[in-house]
Amino acid sequence: MSYINKLCGKGSAIYFTQSKFQNPMSFPFTTANTVHRLWILFPVLIILSYGYGVGAQNSSDVTNVGAIINFNSRIGKEQKAAMEVAAEDFNNRSKTHKLILHFRDSGRDPFRAASAAEELIKEKKVEAIVGMETWQEAAQVADQAGNQSKVPVISFAAPTITPPLMQRRWPHLIRMATDASAQMKCIADLVSAYHWKRVVVIYEDDGYGGAVGTLAVLSEALRDVGSKIEHRLILPRVSSLSNPNWVELEELLKLPLIQSRVFIVLQSSLPTVTHLFRVAKKMGLVGRDSAWIFTESIVSLLDSLDSSDMSTMEGTLGTKTYYAKNTNSYAKFQNEFQTKFSEEDNSKPGIYAIRAFDTMTIITQALRRMTSNSSTSNLQELLNTLFNNYTGLSGKMYFKEGGVLLYSPKFGIINIVDGKTDKELISWTPEVGFSPSLVNQGTNSSNGVGIIWPGKVTSAPKGWAMPTDEKKMRILVPGITSFYKFVKVDWSRPDSDEKKFDGFCIALFKMIVSNLSYSLPYEIEARNGSYDSLINLVQDKTYDAVVGDITVLSERLEKVDFTQPYLESGLSMIVPENYEESTWLFLKPFTWQMWVVTGGILIYTTLIVWFLERPSNPEFGGPFKDQIRTATWFTFSSLFFAHREKIYSNLTRVVVIEWLFVVLILSSSYTANLSSMLTIKQLDPDVTDIEMLKRTDAKIGSDADSFILKYLEVVLGFKNSNIIEVGPQYNVDDFKSKRISAAFLELPYAEVFINQNCKGYTSTAPNYRFGGFSFAFQQGSPIAKDFTKAILELLENGELKKLQTHWLTTPKGECANNATSNTPESLSLKNFSGLFVITSVTSTLCLLLSLVILMRKFRRQEADQGNASPSPSDESLWNRTVKIAGFINRSLSIPKGAPPFANVDEWSSPLRWGYTSTSNTPEHPQALMEPAQIEFIPQESIEQKQ
Repeated sequence: MSYINKLCGKGSAIYFTQSKFQNPMSFPFTTANTVHRLWILFPVLIILSYGYGVGAQNSSDVTNVGAIINFNSRIGKEQKAAMEVAAEDFNNRSKTHKLILHFRDSGRDPFRAASAAEELIKEKKVEAIVGMETWQEAAQVADQAGNQSKVPVISFAAPTITPPLMQRRWPHLIRMATDASAQMKCIADLVSAYHWKRVVVIYEDDGYGGAVGTLAVLSEALRDVGSKIEHRLILPRVSSLSNPNWVELEELLKLPLIQSRVFIVLQSSLPTVTHLFRVAKKMGLVGRDSAWIFTESIVSLLDSLDSSDMSTMEGTLGTKTYYAKNTNSYAKFQNEFQTKFSEEDNSKPGIYAIRAFDTMTIITQALRRMTSNSSTSNLQELLNTLFNNYTGLSGKMYFKEGGVLLYSPKFGIINIVDGKTDKELISWTPEVGFSPSLVNQGTNSSNGVGIIWPGKVTSAPKGWAMPTDEKKMRILVPGITSFYKFVKVDWSRPDSDEKKFDGFCIALFKMIVSNLSYSLPYEIEARNGSYDSLINLVQDKTYDAVVGDITVLSERLEKVDFTQPYLESGLSMIVPENYEESTWLFLKPFTWQMWVVTGGILIYTTLIVWFLERPSNPEFGGPFKDQIRTATWFTFSSLFFAHREKIYSNLTRVVVIEWLFVVLILSSSYTANLSSMLTIKQLDPDVTDIEMLKRTDAKIGSDADSFILKYLEVVLGFKNSNIIEVGPQYNVDDFKSKRISAAFLELPYAEVFINQNCKGYTSTAPNYRFGGFSFAFQQGSPIAKDFTKAILELLENGELKKLQTHWLTTPKGECANNATSNTPESLSLKNFSGLFVITSVTSTLCLLLSLVILMRKFRRQEADQGNASPSPSDESLWNRTVKIAGFINRSLSIPKGAPPFANVDEWSSPLRWGYTSTSNTPEHPQALMEPAQIEFIPQESIEQKQ
């Protein structure tokens, strides 16, 4: 046989040897067929023996390469055909170097693969070994061939999680496989795109825990997108099933407590996955609400199935590594491959065939280099070099730590439609994700990509066991609530009676159900117990949801999924109030700052009026005390518009007009605010804040079934002995009997309490916020998301507010004159700051203008005196200041009985001023007078008299 091996090896370029321990029935050529063909070809063999001898003399080298694959799988057959094509291409081109492939069947058994590797090395003297469909096989062969015999091993499998120091452990192992981590991220993004929160993972037990690493990576990828694995379904191996009807599988698929209908099949043999779908379809798990996703290893097996088996998988999605199909090299390879693989219905090469071809191509390139360069004889080093930065049919690769990876792994999502797997929907890359978006694609999508889901529907499935008329959604409501306005249960009626359950929460639930885009059959049950116990019943899947006044808390959020809160929640304190009789109520319309500033403006205005009127107004004459008394009385009486003094100065008129405007605004505001305070009853709460309650060791009330009880003790620091448990409805008798000084309720309860007890009680604004009132669903339930959307719509269109008013607000008229209405606040300085600034600036400007006029008169007097006085440059600053001050003082003094309308401060137009003595008139004798007795009269008046 060895001679025949050599003959066939040299004459036909490739010869397939068969392991002596292999089952003959598993190999394509049986022993009988082989003997029969040898007798027929015996004359030919004699002729070829002559040619072999010649060829052997002329040939320089023959390289043996071992290939360990699974003969019975579609993947193994594709790999075998692809490697044959690559070897034939090399042998047809090379005249000095020939490549002989030796195939062995592993049957996906690691120990069988290791034994085959040992036999290939010892008997066939192979220089490299390729193949190994599973990582368990690759690890065993790497130990046997690589570490012991130093033979390069190229595996088509790699561990999902790379072990530490892997290259040091297997230095001769090269891994050329799909990036499992990237594929799991692709599947996780697919789950996230359709908002599926829970999935069921299915994989076949291979006896070696091969799916553990993949399961861990998938779990992490799902957690990153907010989803999780709800259940793991481990299928038994085909050889371990005793019943050909797959009764064991049917028992495994009974998932009474599993609501998720998103199934991810990680790994499985073809017979197992075929029977899996037959049983799943029989049990109703392949329907309109379910989604099935295959990994690439399973998608590559499906082309071998017949149409009847493929029809059970209609609508399933799968992942495939993307590779370019529009190149000339791929077209050439596909033609040669289909010639070799013509016995299959679908003979197009898959990614496993592509990688096998790329691997053999790199091996042949290494052989060429070794032939052309005698100094390069290390095949391992050549392979490591060639794999780095190599572009093959599967894409551009790089070599890193013993692994061959694609620079940019790209996956495509396929849809099984009409029994075919060639419908590619969309591509995915780690950097971009799905491009374009995969969400909401249907048969009418703009990009022409339509997804057909199980049940032949185009709308995306919920991925959840949706309620039906046969299996309705079980809704749980609390039997006892803090206030019956939220949930009220009439225990005298049966559960089937719709009138048994009433209240705001029940009405809201029914309104949401009516607004959903699909039918939601449900049945309501009531149970007594704490709210936490109700949440636990949903967590353990006894009920599907809890409808009621459930507060969203972080501890509860870990157990269930909540909808959007429909009411705000926070801690509110209810305290009784007493009527307040205030002696100083008349001061409350203004704040004390306002009173102080108003008094300051009054004094300032008084001084301004005195300064402006003193020179010309005789009513401001007399001693200084009388002058100030007159000015003060004038300004103060103007508050009531009762002033009678005449005004002589135009500047004073401006100041007074501005002051009267201020007085009008202040008096009107004071009157209005005081009237409001007198109209509204004044209530004074017995308790002002929480710290007062703790200081006085006052008794406080709280609902026994509420989490508030623990919150008061742990967070706010109340003593447990001071917390009184009160029953539902919070009876006011607890306040009247002085049993409690205050009650702590959640904000919605506080509002209901105040509406029911309009007089004598008040509530504080909540300083401690909670998550709000919401409905609770099982984790991962898509119905929770639909309820959230419906609640937001009701909030936006105002329907929820109307429902809240109807159920939680007191009817009109019952609390029209609510004694707990807010008392008007005192008006502050901020309310009138602009007004005060205007009047201050106006008065100041008038004062400055008056000083300017006086300075003009002073300069004229200095000019009239001529050389009688020293020049300004000769005077000191102090002397000049004293002279100016004296002049102003004299100007502010007027003679007794001066003319009543003498206008000194004419500022609206330039004035000509003169002076004369009163002794020049006939009524008075001429005499010298002091400057204080000089009367200043406008020049126009003098001319008229003359």
